[in-house]
Amino acid sequence: MPKSKRDKKISLTKTDRKGLAWKQLIIEDIRKCAETYPNIFVFQVQNMRNNLLKDLRKEWRENSRFIFGKNRIMQIGLGRTKDEEMQTDLHKLSKRLTGQVGLLFTEKSKQEVLEWAENYWALEYARSGFLATETIVLPEGPLKDFSHSIEPHLRSLGMPTKLQKGVIHLYKDYTVCEEGKVLNPEQARILKLIDKPMSKFRLTIKCSWSKSEGFELHKPDDLQNNDSGNGDEAEDMEQDDNDESD
Repeated sequence: MPKSKRDKKISLTKTDRKGLAWKQLIIEDIRKCAETYPNIFVFQVQNMRNNLLKDLRKEWRENSRFIFGKNRIMQIGLGRTKDEEMQTDLHKLSKRLTGQVGLLFTEKSKQEVLEWAENYWALEYARSGFLATETIVLPEGPLKDFSHSIEPHLRSLGMPTKLQKGVIHLYKDYTVCEEGKVLNPEQARILKLIDKPMSKFRLTIKCSWSKSEGFELHKPDDLQNNDSGNGDEAEDMEQDDNDESD
């Protein structure tokens, strides 16, 4: 029997890699934003959470734009040297795009953004490797907030649990974590299960640029003495890098 042309094997794990065309779209988007919005800020993220960044994008979408992607792609968009930059001193912003950072393009004033960033934070669950901010001790007794079906999972995380008449019990006091000590993966999972957030999602403004006032540094760094230079030689944009992307 002849093989059907419809009988084709498709790998569900195969995905298309983001290539040059996708990178070029990001670069063009950044350049368009640089022309459209009067103010640009480089922000640094503490305890990055994609869901919270998405919430900020929705909240600010009327008169602002957040871009958080590959650092080197964002650098190319702004211009890495005086010769590449679209407008005067944008290469100084580009040089600060290192680590977990992003760009905020906005119509809001510099003062508004700085005050907002100073006061904005959101509680989140700590991850493995985070330093515990307090000591959490669960007392011996029933854990009524948990379904009996989760008891094996709690036990696998190291908690001294047992079932009594369909209710999960701790048969002795259990110290989840101690203040100042590094959390392991099991402790981080338990803190999330018992609804104990310990970390804060925050944005710190490193520097800004405006069409009226130009570049301003808000957090001193080692680059400020070299701001008059042209920066490093441009690299091939097709070379892979290890910067974080959302």
